[in-house]
This record gives sequence, structure tokens and C-alpha cells, in this order.
Amino acid sequence: MAKESVERIVIGKPMQPNGQPSENLARVEQFVNRWRKAQPSVPIEYVDERFTSVLAHRAMIDGGLKKKDRQDKALVDEISATIILQSYLESRRRF
Repeated sequence: MAKESVERIVIGKPMQPNGQPSENLARVEQFVNRWRKAQPSVPIEYVDERFTSVLAHRAMIDGGLKKKDRQDKALVDEISATIILQSYLESRRRF
């Protein structure tokens, strides 16, 4: 935020496949609450992150990554975050 203007934060909302909150949601909400106290002028919007890891793995396979590379959790998380942001942007385009 020191280098760039930040309009909002988009964050994945961890949910179970049945739509119920996952155990990780409490950790995410703790982060969001700390963020809102520290930066109240920057809104945070949640995006359902169900199946983003599955989609990330599919993208890695389709992209020809080797099995060892597909086991890199940081890379899976990075691709999942990209999918979450893309989903958010697409949902905004409909309005």
C-alpha cells in the first residue's frame, strides 16, 4: 500500500462443498478484522473459494507442469488466488 493505491482487498472465503463455513474461515475472519482496524478505508470483499484448488491443479495439468511442480503448495495457492480474483472481476462485469 505504500507503493500503490489500493481500492479494495479481495479474499477467498473458505467454505465446505456443502456451502457451510470451513474450519479455516475463523482464521480468515481474524485477519479481516485486524485489517479493517488497521486500514478501515480499504474495503474487503469475500469470494467463495470452493474448488479453486481443484481448478488450480487442473490448470497446472493443462499447462503441462510435472507432478513434482504440481505439489508445490505455494504455486497452487498463487494460482488459486488468481482464480479467486478472476471470479470476483467476472462477477462485477455482470452489473
